[in-house]
Amino acid sequence: MPSNVKHNAIHLPNILLPKKNIDLSKWAVVACDQFTSQPSYWKELKRYIEDDPSTYNMILPEVFLEDMNDETIQKINDMMYQYLKDQIFEDIGPSMMLVERTTTLNTVRLGIMMAIDLEAYDYHEGTKPLIRTTEKTIVERIPPRVKIRKQAPLELSHVMLLMDDHKYNIIENLYKNKDQFIKRYDFVLNMLGGHIRGYQIKNCDEVINQFNQLIENEDDPMLFVVGDGNHSLATAKAHWEDIKKDLTEEEQINHPARYSLVEVVNIYDKGLSFEGIHRVLFNVENNFLLDMFHAVDKEEETWIYTKESGKVPFFIPRSTAVAYEQIQSYIDDYLIKHPEVTIDYIHGDEELIEICNTHKKSIGIRMPKLEEKDLFPFILSGKVLPRKSFSMGNATAKRYYLESKLIRRLDQETKGDL
Repeated sequence: MPSNVKHNAIHLPNILLPKKNIDLSKWAVVACDQFTSQPSYWKELKRYIEDDPSTYNMILPEVFLEDMNDETIQKINDMMYQYLKDQIFEDIGPSMMLVERTTTLNTVRLGIMMAIDLEAYDYHEGTKPLIRTTEKTIVERIPPRVKIRKQAPLELSHVMLLMDDHKYNIIENLYKNKDQFIKRYDFVLNMLGGHIRGYQIKNCDEVINQFNQLIENEDDPMLFVVGDGNHSLATAKAHWEDIKKDLTEEEQINHPARYSLVEVVNIYDKGLSFEGIHRVLFNVENNFLLDMFHAVDKEEETWIYTKESGKVPFFIPRSTAVAYEQIQSYIDDYLIKHPEVTIDYIHGDEELIEICNTHKKSIGIRMPKLEEKDLFPFILSGKVLPRKSFSMGNATAKRYYLESKLIRRLDQETKGDL
């Protein structure tokens, strides 16, 4: 990329971390969109946390989304303000965070926490911003999430963006020099989440320059694509679009809601594991499988699972993108015609089998995995995958809430000593 061309998608957030007296093993919890058919996971987590400060109290696990009401949202917002008032947080200043995550499979995944300018991102099909969505966004899912975010003073993020750094020039080189940075946390994550360490990077100009050098085509520039948290980032965008309507151009520049906290990971990171996202249908009749058999091309073997029959071979298109398109299209049409049927999206073969075994009249469809090398060319071609087409690791390997940032302007009394 020519050195005189500048892109401004990256922003240095004032990262907020819990102060040193906070038990981080109870503070950090897994992304709210995990274990959506396993309320027992979240109940066990709550028993472990007890009444200690925790990000659990500032999110709404999606397993409980149907129970959401105004009182639920108010309780979340009140807890955020209470934590601010109680001076739970330390503002470590404008910076990035180098993250080293070891999962229970003993694989190490590296990432960098930063903020991105939501003006450089768009989830609408047909747009070509610097930061692009990878999967079709279901706009109906956004308003309930905006409602949660609307009055919230803080943002907690499980969004993970991907970059195409096949030469391993950026994050990996920073990691080699991690001893030069301040280690801000180092602890074991709860509920078999593995281990995490974070190193603060204060001087980030060269890092930002290296990111921008990844842009190869100035006629169609693309910097990052969304790996995890597609609808969460879309919610942040929709929230910002609502806010900026009442702001002058000058007020928009530094408004905290304009910038969203994300973790950026190299798509070629050795510890990054792409996996398929399986489908489980609940309350289905036998005609579901017969009709799906005729709706998809039969080229590559996978399997379906029911409690009664166990694993049964099933054939799907060889192309991963086509397989997701055909199967999801059939499922969407089936759900419209059968409103009594519901769906969940599951990470991991064992989780798929466990859920089918505990739910009568359920059918699990094991889906293939997308190859990492195929993602960026596919998105650059102007296409998006159907929703829930790939996952970066299983549920316990997902991002845990830890860092946060302000998304509202607060008076000094509310901010305390931030």
